[in-house]
Formats: sequence, C-alpha cells, structure tokens
Amino acid sequence: MRIYIMRHGEAESFAKNDQSRALTLQGQAQSQQAAQYLAEYLTESEFTVWVSPYLRAQQTWQTMEASLPTPQQILTQQDITPYGNAESVAEYIKAYLNIEKPESLLLVSHLPLVGYLAAEFVPNLVPPMFQTSTIIALDYDLVMESATIAWQFSPSHRL
Repeated sequence: MRIYIMRHGEAESFAKNDQSRALTLQGQAQSQQAAQYLAEYLTESEFTVWVSPYLRAQQTWQTMEASLPTPQQILTQQDITPYGNAESVAEYIKAYLNIEKPESLLLVSHLPLVGYLAAEFVPNLVPPMFQTSTIIALDYDLVMESATIAWQFSPSHRL
C-alpha cells in the first residue's frame, strides 16, 4: 500500500487569515509539475485523496486533478491543517487504511504536519522539510504499521 504525503503549492504571503491564502501562479505551476510526476506512479484505480480545508491545499488538488486518474474518494479532512497533530492523524490514517484498504492514499496538507507525519510512519526518520509541492511516497505495511520511503519529488529537483 502506498501513502503519498504532499505539501501544497506556493501560496500568497498575506490574506485575511491563514485559511484563505491562495496559490500563486508559481504554486499552480509547481502543483501541475508535481501532478505530472505523480501520474507516472498513481495508476491505481482505487485511491483516495484527503485534502486540507485550507484554500491553498484545495487549489493544489484542483490544479492536479485533471492530470491524475479519477480517485475513488476525495475527502476534505479538518485535521490535516498546519496545526494538526501528527500522531493523531497517523493513527486515524492507519485505522482508515485497515478498514477501507485503498491501493493508495494521497494527502495534500501543510508544514509542519507533512514532515512530522512522514516521521510517524517511517521509523527513525527525522521529520523532513518539504518545499512547496513536494511529495514523499511511502510504502506502508499494514501488518507492521510502518513504512519505508519509496521516493521523494520536489518541483525544484528530484530527490
């Protein structure tokens, strides 16, 4: 099973509040580039997308959607905001994966959650910093409840 953890594209620095910061043109381009890369791997017919309710994350997914296969489900998850608790979110993801068993799960979220979330799944991983539109692909073992890093992509360079 594969878990894709993604940080949203570049967003405006200022807005009336953090939730309403929109993607910049650069952020849209980054998100499209990430989608094109992800499309090489995301060929499964049964995948689910979880998106933060914040505008920049929603716009990131909307920018990517046309370049990817149609997901089985697209869910807005209130707990995957910048202030989400990585341990709680990881436990929720594990429970969801055990019950629903999608072939893969794509999360579109924010710093610092994305780094801490990756570290919740990969033993001994120091939480990585995610540039905008960076994706980390984790191969998750349902029995062991842990993951290994399959690959990482950033629009500025492939890692």
